[in-house]
Amino acid sequence: MKNILLVCLFLVSSVAVAQVQTSNLKINQQRIQDRLLELSKIGALPNGGVGRVGYSKADQEGRAYFMGLMKKAGLVVTVDYAGNIIGRRKGKNPALKPIAFGSHIDSVPNGGNYDGPVGSISGLELIETLNENNIITEHPLELIIFANEEGGTIGSGAIIGKITPQALKSVTQSGLTIADGIRAIGGNPDSLSKVVRKKGDLTAFIELHIEQGGILMTENLQIGVVEGIVGIEHWDVTIEGAANHAGTTPMNSRRDALLAAAKLIVALNEVVTSHEGRQVGTVGKIAIEPGAYNVIPGKVVLGIEIRDLSYDKIWKLFHEVEGKAQEIAKASETTITFGKSGVPVTPALTAKPIQDKIISTSKALGLSYRYMQSGAGHDSQEMAQIAPVGMIFIPSVGGISHSPKEFSKGVDIGNGANVLLQTMLAIDRN
Repeated sequence: MKNILLVCLFLVSSVAVAQVQTSNLKINQQRIQDRLLELSKIGALPNGGVGRVGYSKADQEGRAYFMGLMKKAGLVVTVDYAGNIIGRRKGKNPALKPIAFGSHIDSVPNGGNYDGPVGSISGLELIETLNENNIITEHPLELIIFANEEGGTIGSGAIIGKITPQALKSVTQSGLTIADGIRAIGGNPDSLSKVVRKKGDLTAFIELHIEQGGILMTENLQIGVVEGIVGIEHWDVTIEGAANHAGTTPMNSRRDALLAAAKLIVALNEVVTSHEGRQVGTVGKIAIEPGAYNVIPGKVVLGIEIRDLSYDKIWKLFHEVEGKAQEIAKASETTITFGKSGVPVTPALTAKPIQDKIISTSKALGLSYRYMQSGAGHDSQEMAQIAPVGMIFIPSVGGISHSPKEFSKGVDIGNGANVLLQTMLAIDRN
């Protein structure tokens, strides 16, 4: 009995010592900043932004650069059939499911250098910090760099099995279809079923990301603990009237498609703002035909987007907008039709136990924090369908993102990377 007690005490003390050792680990902030700078040169634009859209030549070059860094860090690097880059590190217990983390490195057109790369490079820094301190986690680890996040979370969507044959035909910002884009980065769109993972295949997934808004900066806080990520739905709306001569057609005889479209844009704003909550609705694109000074517009196509943390609310708002559209169409003698566009993004809640670990880690590091929701879509949103997910935000200067002016301070990036590291270690201990 005495021997058993001694063994138990030894094991408990060993765990305590290991915990103290890992709690003192710190990432190399300067190395992260240096790599952000290096990556920013790939697809760099004259205005300081970046044009590294998914599947483009710049994206391919950025991926090759990043895979080189992952291999140097000792990871076993593969590209799955969806084009996701996966770097694996063995754990002490191969029976345990991996803890995964990461983000993306593709950009929007004329984008910034922090959205995606901060989480990706910080994930690599986590691995290198463990290497330098000779620490092997209990769980295997996976650093995942998702393909074409900005084009609709395509890589992570493939992992949960939601990319349809129809979606593969969609043309991306690179000019390639999703199918051809996947081929261009080493994947195989005909084998996407082999990419799909089931619930339980991962212990957890954690993503560090810039906020892309101004809440943390405005409130002078250092860490955002994300409670959930909003759902996103897109519709193409076609308004058809009658093109006619702008000089000879009286105002009361017109079937002006653009005028009806303008009323619909106002109606969308009124519907969305009439409800309590943080839902948002946007008309982000418009195409007018025939598009001449002296011709009444006969056809307009709008792009409508609605976002909220509740999928039911998104559709409630849409149906209200649809009702307003019918009224506008009748009054203006036009026809208004709605068509779903793109791949829907499902709302996702993050896991409360991981939220708690992010908070306890932030407290231990002396960092201020707050709960918040993400108004932008992320790969975490897809991964939440198959694994417990945690998401960490750091401040964005000026709340600016998807812009060459996008910027996060080095100290904030370092804080976020340390929270990512310690949160992963806390999950590993459990």
